[in-house]
Amino acid sequence: MDHFELIDGVLHAEGVSLETIAAQVGTPVYVYSTATIERHAQIFREALAPTGDPLIAFAVKANPNRAVLATLAGQGYGADVVSAGELLRARAAGIPADRIVFSGVGKTADEMRLALNEGIFQFNVESEPEAEMLSAVACELGKIAPIAFRINPDVIAGTHAKISTGGKENKFGVAYDRALDAYRLAASLPGLRVQGVAVHIGSQLTNLDPLRAAFGKVGALIADLRAAGHELQTADLGGGLGVPYDPAVPVPPSPAAYGAMVVEATQGWNVRLMFEPGRLIVANAGVLLSRVIRVKQGAANAFVIVDAAMNDLLRPSLYDAWHDIRAVRPTGEGMTATVVGPVCETGDTFATNRAMPEFAADELMVFATAGAYGATMASTYNSRALTPEVLVKGDQWAVVRARQPIETLIAADSLPDWLD
Repeated sequence: MDHFELIDGVLHAEGVSLETIAAQVGTPVYVYSTATIERHAQIFREALAPTGDPLIAFAVKANPNRAVLATLAGQGYGADVVSAGELLRARAAGIPADRIVFSGVGKTADEMRLALNEGIFQFNVESEPEAEMLSAVACELGKIAPIAFRINPDVIAGTHAKISTGGKENKFGVAYDRALDAYRLAASLPGLRVQGVAVHIGSQLTNLDPLRAAFGKVGALIADLRAAGHELQTADLGGGLGVPYDPAVPVPPSPAAYGAMVVEATQGWNVRLMFEPGRLIVANAGVLLSRVIRVKQGAANAFVIVDAAMNDLLRPSLYDAWHDIRAVRPTGEGMTATVVGPVCETGDTFATNRAMPEFAADELMVFATAGAYGATMASTYNSRALTPEVLVKGDQWAVVRARQPIETLIAADSLPDWLD
């Protein structure tokens, strides 16, 4: 469910007309609903309540806007970060350090120092060399780094290849059959405190079976590690539960179904569970609002050319991803067309030969389910300004990232002496 609904024939975000936002902020622009973010955060937390006191660490990469993170901090959420920048964003949004988990395969020594000085809850370590580097950095600072190894269970997630992370050919984690050796090494290294195990097999999962299989392997590993003398207090089960993008595709499992599966799969583990939801919390909470520049008749089909582009919303170009297209002021008439942006790439295409509401020049449309992996993946390709972001709460709204002036982009360049 989201809070983007027609009121008096005009699409609103909660109590705010999208026409008002377009008129005052311009397009393209991301618009987020506070009510949807909070509702999804509450539903996911309630689904996991039977597991005890889990740490739910929002995957900051899904949407790092500080206002979004602060909204989730108000819901008691922590943060799963994969860079120093994400860590600093989470802290700036008011997320306590003891609710932050640092994941990612490429942590640098400087990032480790920052995280140790902040006092984060856990490092999810992804290789033995990373453990050795973290040990050295922790000893240098006179600190103890709490760690879990991220285990690669060699479970195929059944999602898009570019967001599948749990197969043996993927770059993530320590191979399952090498886990005992990795933990033995970590236990021998100074400056480390082994406290848990972690797993994450992919994003946008629409079937619970791969997750169930991965969790089964984690449970067996916890038993083996304890038998080997390791004291484990945490198990990070990652994120990845999918959301509905295409209304023609079956709806993914609900948070309640996921929670019931987790309760069953983790019986007897005697650990504090951790989760890293991202897309599930914010995807349906956001739309990309765009204006039609013109409609052009091609040789085979009509092209609806909009002012949003692949640099604003990369997912369709990168993943062939579907985003539902809705009119801000629908007439009830329909058309079949291809929706494209102004970037000089054929890949700058949002939908191909799709049945959709009828559009004409200067009309507004939204790309739905765009609150995750939308603004965070935006770029300035073709010297286009980064997309602004707006957060709505009831009948209030605020710009939470302003549109960057092109002059700022130009000013960031510098000329060498021989050209100045």
